[in-house]
Amino acid sequence: MDRLAFTKRVAEGVVIGDGAMGTMLYQHGVFVNRCFDELNLTDARLVERVHTAYVEAGADFIETNTFGANEVKLSQHGLSNEVQRINEAGVAVAKAAAGTNVLVAGAMGPLGVELTQHGRMTPAEAARVFHQQGQALVGAGVDLLILETFSNTDELLIAVGAVSELADIPIIAQMTVNDHSETIYGEHVDQVLSRVSALEAVAVVGLNCSVGPSGMLSSLERVRAITDKPISVQPNAGMPRSVEGRQLYMCTPEYMAEYAKRFFEKGARIIGGCCGTTPDHIREIVRAVRAIDRASTPRAVHVRRVARQDAATEMTEAVPLAAKSALGAKLAAGEEVTLIEVTPPRGVDMATILAKARCCAEAGIDAINIPDGPRASSRLSPLVTAVRIQQEAGIETLLHFCCRDRNLIGMQSDILGASAIGLRGLLIVTGDPPKLGEYPDATGVFDMDSIALTAVVRDLNRGLDIGGNRIDPPCSLVIGVGANPVATDLPREIERFRQKVAAGAEFAITQPVFDEGSLSRFLEAIEDFKIPIVAGIWPLTSYKNAEFMANEVPGVVVPKAVLERMSQAKTREQGRALGIEIAQALVAKVRDQVAGFAVSAPFGNVQTALTVLGRSQAPLA
Repeated sequence: MDRLAFTKRVAEGVVIGDGAMGTMLYQHGVFVNRCFDELNLTDARLVERVHTAYVEAGADFIETNTFGANEVKLSQHGLSNEVQRINEAGVAVAKAAAGTNVLVAGAMGPLGVELTQHGRMTPAEAARVFHQQGQALVGAGVDLLILETFSNTDELLIAVGAVSELADIPIIAQMTVNDHSETIYGEHVDQVLSRVSALEAVAVVGLNCSVGPSGMLSSLERVRAITDKPISVQPNAGMPRSVEGRQLYMCTPEYMAEYAKRFFEKGARIIGGCCGTTPDHIREIVRAVRAIDRASTPRAVHVRRVARQDAATEMTEAVPLAAKSALGAKLAAGEEVTLIEVTPPRGVDMATILAKARCCAEAGIDAINIPDGPRASSRLSPLVTAVRIQQEAGIETLLHFCCRDRNLIGMQSDILGASAIGLRGLLIVTGDPPKLGEYPDATGVFDMDSIALTAVVRDLNRGLDIGGNRIDPPCSLVIGVGANPVATDLPREIERFRQKVAAGAEFAITQPVFDEGSLSRFLEAIEDFKIPIVAGIWPLTSYKNAEFMANEVPGVVVPKAVLERMSQAKTREQGRALGIEIAQALVAKVRDQVAGFAVSAPFGNVQTALTVLGRSQAPLA
């Protein structure tokens, strides 16, 4: 596999690595003073069992048991003449376990000695040693090389230079840093990896070892800012603790999986584990991250259309936006729109949400924004909620419609039903994967993503269903989509937004934004294909709420300045008042740039949302 093919593979979806080799060998009774690399020759079956366990856990690539199989480290065990045999055996064992669907990465670690210009280990001698090991691994047929756990930047650069001469093979270059995002030499991770990323031979830059998931997350954020190359993260399973004379890693598989989701949201595209990580950890990481990756990856819709030569000519001209609904008319006229988001109840009692909707109607709000299973939760049907609100509260609704729970047949049926019963607005979203929510064992469908479903609704508005069948009369739905001005991969977000507009989107609502600058930059980037943009606003209620939004809600970024400001609130009342003040200031700053505001009602408190919009004098209780 060459660099281009591997880069394409990473771009198509997250790549999951394996976990620790040494930890697993130790658990199988191999003493720590043994040469683990020599086991490729003396106990290949044990090494293969470890590899196989990671393959069965769902890893996309496994690393050869050759981390220390260089001349310098092997010499400590009297094996300096066995470099080629040990590395070739390590590749053979890994390939036997990997089969045809799992990649084999040749693992190479640092030499473990200081480099000096005139000592025993000069840069030139180090390059020779790395070249020797790399040549053995590449010659034995590895798919890629992974240079890992380097703390000396110069040594990593030497290693990359030495192995890049061997073949056009993908190279993952990883550094190890502490909880302060620094190497043992005091270099900051962003400074270090910017030098590594600049090397053309490096396909992926990343971090591994030394720290647990929490420490690596903060380092990842700094790395993301300095490179446009794919990023890998392979943390330890926490910091080791001495328990009855044994060094144990305390992070549970579930804990690692939660952080793996955050790694993905922050931009990591190769995720695995290092010391202390077992197949159980990798299995949970696979379950957690695969679901998120699937939800965020565009999917094509393949349907068998009815063979009619005149199908295109039978399309009806869609109803203009201004004629679809009161909300559509205001959007078309460029008038400011106001929406308040209220989540459906968990049970069947709708008295409270209907009272809130009436309150919004009396305050002159244009529509009630109704989420569809936010964060993969299960609540009363949003469609039923929308119908009841329109019938009994006298206010228009905007129904969120996500792709997670229904196949394309069910989605079309529900959309036709919504139109038939009098709903006129849809906000089309891909949806949060079930693994994020309260029912992690539920199956996500994701027959379509939001782009594909937008095109389906556009065609329904023109009188054609997904199979090319004529429907009469056509639907008359206002088509809204989501947008994220602070997406980790902003170029991808902008491209997907362009595709949504091309598919038929008529307006968009952003994720909750807390930063005027990020919103302005996004609006400038989409100027050539801009539709009305409604800014999502979330009034924070406390510092804890701000931390939750920053760390737990996918696609949301809360600036450190906002977090620091919210931390000043000492009481619940102060927190709520400060959150409203921050939201009101943001509304004032961006009002001239957007088509309106969609304000969330935190914890169901519509009075807070109304106050942000200047529509309520009611107490905040």
